[in-house]
Amino acid sequence: MTYARFLELFPDNDACLEYLKAKFYADGTECPKCGKASKFHKITGRTAYSCQYCGHQVYPTAGTIFHKSTVSLQFWFYGIYLMSSTRCGISAKQLEREIGVTYKTAHRMFKLIRTLLGQDDEQLTGEVEADETRWGGKPRAGDVSRYMIPSDWNRNKAASRWASDPKNKGTVFGMVERGGRVRAEIVPDRLGPTLTGRIIERVLPSAMIFTDEYVAYRGLRNHFAGHRRIMHKQKIYVRGNVHTQTIEGFFGLLKNGIRGVYHAVSREYLQSYLDEYCWRYNHRHDRQPMFWTILDGVQKDRLAAQ
Repeated sequence: MTYARFLELFPDNDACLEYLKAKFYADGTECPKCGKASKFHKITGRTAYSCQYCGHQVYPTAGTIFHKSTVSLQFWFYGIYLMSSTRCGISAKQLEREIGVTYKTAHRMFKLIRTLLGQDDEQLTGEVEADETRWGGKPRAGDVSRYMIPSDWNRNKAASRWASDPKNKGTVFGMVERGGRVRAEIVPDRLGPTLTGRIIERVLPSAMIFTDEYVAYRGLRNHFAGHRRIMHKQKIYVRGNVHTQTIEGFFGLLKNGIRGVYHAVSREYLQSYLDEYCWRYNHRHDRQPMFWTILDGVQKDRLAAQ
């Protein structure tokens, strides 16, 4: 999906509106009021179309992320194009510069577009790796000092205590099928019931689970076809097919992408960014351009809202 192709298909706001109309109210669609298979004709100067029989008006943007927006529909489509054509995401500041809207508007547009990229509920299967990672910045010197204790003035241990405090660093938990899909979500803690509960909920019992030696993963063998662990503390990272390199690779893509594009993400919005990066990863082998996949999500989101 090149920029030239985008301009060819969507040269103005009316072309974008016609695309949505063809999606939701194609010729022969039943009129919501009179029930007849109708054609809907554009009302001049408005974003509405009317039924050829009863004149009932329909709005192609109703129930979508574009509804009642004062931003041009072409700008919305261009924002989707930018998000789909980059591999590590695009910041709201860049969209602000590209289309000439305020930062607040650009941020809202991307926030709504990300609602179309949510993770599905289909369980993972096959060989599944699971791991967790800390999420948050580095502590300042003053922060570390507050975690010093009289019996141990070691600053490294104090920094570790700072990182272990959920108020300072969150936890992101991820699971990935080898060669397949990934799931990532924010979890409240790194305790066994939380992590194993997520795995049992998100993975089919027939799967083989791969984790590191963290004590929270004990007992998974009783719920799945098998559970194999790699001993990172012993400096062992791969032994045959036992490793967690796939999920660690995804975490690397996630952290480098956010660090390079967004620099920092608040915990309030972190899950939506996780959804975006999981969506990119899960559609990495698609033959259809991601632009069209996101637009298909507009239709699914509208049907779900009805």
